[in-house]
Amino acid sequence: MRVLHVYSGNLYGGIETFLHTVAREQGLQPGLTHEFALCFEGRLSRELREAHATLHLLGAARVGRPWTVWRARTALRELLQRERYGAVICHAIWPQALFGPVVRAAGVPLVFYQHDALNGRHWLERWARVTQPDLVISNSRYSAGTLATVYPRAPWRLGYCPVTAPVTDGAPARRARLREELGAGDGEVVIVQASRMQEWKGQRLLLEALARLRQVPGWRAWVAGGAQRPEEERYLDGLKAQVVALGLTERVRFLGHRSDVPALLEAADIHCQPNLGPEPFGIAFVEALRAGLPVVTTAMGGPLEIVDATCGVLVPPSPATLATALLRLIEDPEARGRLGAAGPARAKTLCDPSAFLHRLEQALRDMPAGAPRA
Repeated sequence: MRVLHVYSGNLYGGIETFLHTVAREQGLQPGLTHEFALCFEGRLSRELREAHATLHLLGAARVGRPWTVWRARTALRELLQRERYGAVICHAIWPQALFGPVVRAAGVPLVFYQHDALNGRHWLERWARVTQPDLVISNSRYSAGTLATVYPRAPWRLGYCPVTAPVTDGAPARRARLREELGAGDGEVVIVQASRMQEWKGQRLLLEALARLRQVPGWRAWVAGGAQRPEEERYLDGLKAQVVALGLTERVRFLGHRSDVPALLEAADIHCQPNLGPEPFGIAFVEALRAGLPVVTTAMGGPLEIVDATCGVLVPPSPATLATALLRLIEDPEARGRLGAAGPARAKTLCDPSAFLHRLEQALRDMPAGAPRA
């Protein structure tokens, strides 16, 4: 079966990581052939080409410029007329709203991959509601719990995002080299957060907690992630000012955009992303578990399905409680080792790419739809 994944492609975060993983690992399930249709060139399009995936460009589409939407829809319509796909998967609500009607009109089974929690009130969600998909795949039970606000009658399946195991060959040397490059001493405990520069991701809360540990020796923090929008640039500037005000300039380092997050995780000792709002899923947490890091995060949303007491610590969104959890792991290498050691097995159980691709094929072949499948 040939499957076409439709997405925007102009930013980079969890969905882009997901699609790149599918492109790299699709050979694990030969029954499915994955192709990709994007509106924008960017990091994702480069990674898909590097993975030798078939990529179709629909053209930049912006809702505020209706003619660009019309052109992109026309490009997709012509692609669906020219090629034969067993299903089209629209990732997130924006492509579902823009391109769902085109897929429906072409008679191809339509799948909505739900990567976010929904509330039915946003104008994009109201637009997308017009075209009900044949199947919804939700990235967590938490996300699925919000699906009825937009698609109350659509059948759905659970689809935790696939996460590839890190390359272990040469890991000790890479770890030592990167730690030296980023100024971490041999005995220092490195706390890492690698995420989008958005306030709800909890960078500010992490800094507030770390300020309570100023007098504790032997730790430092790396904050990875580059600003991709003007509001994110303003937020990042505020974080840097906060570090200065809290007296953490010698302990906290902003790394900017990184394409080597697996290496960062490999070089760190604790992963901490203390979200202020519910994360729909949280690929970053699974990547950290895969790397053997104990995970510290707030007890809400998708991470409740990922992190348990065997591999991490769940806390309320409070600087004092977060500081206490981090202090325990900084000072207790046995606890760090025990929680970290359980992470890879937990991540594999939830997000093994081979198992994901097998379940995806089964879901698509079992999907009720009136159109024949390629």
